[in-house]
This record gives sequence, C-alpha cells and structure tokens, in this order.
Amino acid sequence: MECTKKVELNRYDGGSAARIVDEVITEYPFTVFVNGEELITLLCSPKALDYLAIGFLLSEGLIHQKTDLVRWQVDEEKGRIEIEALGTSSLVKELLGKRTLTTGCGKGTIFYNVVDSFQSKGIHCNLQFSASDLLQLMNRFNKDSELFLKTGGVHSTALSDGKEFLLFHEDVGRHNALDKMIGEAFLKEISLKDKIVLTSGRISSEMLIKAAKREIPVILSRSAPTDLSIALGETLGITVIGFARGGKMNVYTGTQRIVFDGVNRK
Repeated sequence: MECTKKVELNRYDGGSAARIVDEVITEYPFTVFVNGEELITLLCSPKALDYLAIGFLLSEGLIHQKTDLVRWQVDEEKGRIEIEALGTSSLVKELLGKRTLTTGCGKGTIFYNVVDSFQSKGIHCNLQFSASDLLQLMNRFNKDSELFLKTGGVHSTALSDGKEFLLFHEDVGRHNALDKMIGEAFLKEISLKDKIVLTSGRISSEMLIKAAKREIPVILSRSAPTDLSIALGETLGITVIGFARGGKMNVYTGTQRIVFDGVNRK
C-alpha cells in the first residue's frame, strides 16, 4: 500500500491561484488483534506494520521477549494484524476493544506510573558521543526524511550508533515511528543499550518512557522536550537533547555523555 496519495487542490501564491496536483500522506487505520481479540486501532502510515504492532506491544509491556511471540500475520487489505502471543499481561483483557490511539498525542497508552513502570531503575551507560557528530547526524536525518520532504506530513525516527544510521522509519505519528524502530530492533536482535534515537517530533514523557523501557541512553530531537520528559530524563538517567538544528542544540539532561570538543562553548 502506498504511503502517499495524489490530490487536486487550489494553490494561492503571490496574488494568483492555480489548480495543481500534490501529494499528501496516507492515514491508515490499523487494528491489532492479540490471541483472536481486538486490542487497539492505530492510525498510522501503511508501512512496516508488523514492526509497528510488535513495537507497540513492547512499549506497552504486553510482551517482553521474542519467545512471547508465537506467530503473526498482517492483512493490509483489511487493515489488521493477528498476533498469537504467550505470557501477555492481564492488562490485555482489560483493554480489549476499548481504545483507539490517535496519531500524534499518544491517547490511550498504558502509563499508570511512568517511573514505576521502568523496571531497571534507570540507565547507567558510560558511553560518550561527540556533539559535532550528533549535529551532523541530525543534518543527515533531516535530508533522509523522504516522506516528510515529499509531503510535510510525517514524523521520522532513526536509530544510530553515533556515526551511522542503523534503522529509519517515518509515520504520521511520532509515537508510531518510534514503535516501528523499536519493533524492528527487537525482531533483528539489535541492542539499544549503546545507541541514540533521533526523532523529528516533540520529546514527550511517553516518548521518553518508550526509549527508557528499551534502555536507550540518548534521545535527540530537532524539536522541544516537555518539562516532564526533562524531569524523567534526570530520574531515569537518559540524555535528553532538543532543538538540534542550525548547528545548535540544547542538552537538558545527561550532559556527561556529550563531548563538546570542536564546539565553541560560551
């Protein structure tokens, strides 16, 4: 299924109007079924749907390891995935058929107490990353966001080792893009404990908790963090970096992981 659709529109520019054809992003309802029961409908971009569903279950704490997954099958025509899983939380039965997740606000996610939900009691990672390397990564990240450059209607997320991109996903929802990345890393058995997540969207508390649950030490955005995400970054030991653009960035928490060599400090 295509992630974009051509539409006709009237464009007003410089005092004149013209009828043109442009591309807009596809918004796709995608329903997740677990053990034959409807769990949730995600509004997403129709790509990497298996990664999205599995990443969502991971982020919600409904699965924990690959052996929890027995099998899964995506039906793009019907907009659904059927997942057979073992050891799913009792929360599944409580939530079956009750929630629709909207694209950008994360409504419906299962965070009763975000600090208590992070079982490993914080991230203790001694890795360091060059500030200049991170700014270069963000510059490349912006250029690699093909769907955004084409439509202006998606968020992007990437996984990096500090030098190169290992995974890259785009979606109408920033939470979805992150869950796609988490799901792919999980299935491919890529460790996240020494990696960086880059995101185009706001770093909310939910975005930070998704990263924390996978023990990702650094989250980097060209947008802003919220006050709660900064507080959680301090509590959980995550480096939170925002406004990484134009050769600048704000390091809100976890500054010890950032090496400022080659960057003028005032």
